[in-house]
Amino acid sequence: MDRTDKKILTGATVLSCCDNNVRERVDILIENGIIVDIGHLNAEEESGVEKIDLRGKTVIPGLIDAHVHINMTAGPDFFESVARETTTETVLRSVLNLKRILASGVTYIRDMGGFRYLDIELRDCLKRNLIDGPGMLASGKMITMTGGHGYHFGRECDGPYEVRKAAREQIKAGADVIKIMATGGIVTPGVEPNSVQLSEEEIRAAVEEAHNAGKKSASHAQATVGISNAVRAGIDSIEHGVFLDDKVIDLMLERGTYFVPTLTPPVRILANANDHRMADYVVRKTKSIIEHHRRSFQRACEKGVRMCVGTDAGTPFNKHGDTVFEIKMMVEYGMTPLEAIMAATKTNSELLGIDSTHGTLERGKAADFLILEGNPVHDITYLERIEAVFKSGKKVEIS
Repeated sequence: MDRTDKKILTGATVLSCCDNNVRERVDILIENGIIVDIGHLNAEEESGVEKIDLRGKTVIPGLIDAHVHINMTAGPDFFESVARETTTETVLRSVLNLKRILASGVTYIRDMGGFRYLDIELRDCLKRNLIDGPGMLASGKMITMTGGHGYHFGRECDGPYEVRKAAREQIKAGADVIKIMATGGIVTPGVEPNSVQLSEEEIRAAVEEAHNAGKKSASHAQATVGISNAVRAGIDSIEHGVFLDDKVIDLMLERGTYFVPTLTPPVRILANANDHRMADYVVRKTKSIIEHHRRSFQRACEKGVRMCVGTDAGTPFNKHGDTVFEIKMMVEYGMTPLEAIMAATKTNSELLGIDSTHGTLERGKAADFLILEGNPVHDITYLERIEAVFKSGKKVEIS
């Protein structure tokens, strides 16, 4: 019989993210990777249990990143760098990305477009504990129009019948979420961020297939009309949302659509605009959208859209394991630290459909949590001062 793994954390300041409250001198009892009790417990009554004294430390749930590209390099040439790799090289690099993400305090991710279904295979390896990393959902190939954004590694299709088949192909391959491309974007040559691509009818076909299979849907959407098309078609989340207006924000509120703004990519691109390896069109398009992006995020926050945290990690100069940078940007642009942390934990878990097991610290949920030097509700930079990461009750190596 396997030995029971029990430990109790004592005396911690705890932000459970179940609500807005920060509780002092809290104990957390963990057994076989699950939180079995939390509150003011009598640690002395627990025998045969590892005791961890956390007086003066803060415990929060493991962070969740709702938008990453685990197979991508974060290099300046984006698509080409992966195209030059062998499959083995891509897999090995992706495994290192997963380890880096987990060590940064992110204990669950949602991949938003991989290469050759490697994202799905890596997810399965994580489930079987063959490799180390966060929990993971995968989307397989992004669904895009012919020549549309991300066509280099997406599934090109045109018309609702082809889009429906493409969605079914991703489900057959094992995708957890169906990702579609409603508009153009930054890094694909020959398309523009404010151009509409897949139509509402086409998007609806993919969304219906996702929902029929009990799965979520998500849309890359930057242009206002494209965002509106996706929301009207029933999409579960809008990714990026660069050109939001009040009308489409109200529609998102009416439909309960989640928003994953991904503020990091434009900032990282422009910080490296002089790197000659990056295409001129990437810099040009980024300069044209960055202020619109910021204003759209701020207006969505003001009106109460359900905000989530996603980095788009893997895009140019946007390294894996830097989710805290995104959270800090959300605070810089107007969210309170508590709001941003809740977006990265509780709300993200609801978006991903994993809220029954992750996203908050409470009885019966996975013991995924961070031990911090101080309280990030008072100073968001404490998210960068991690003393320990725990995944399923086990301490993660973060050296």
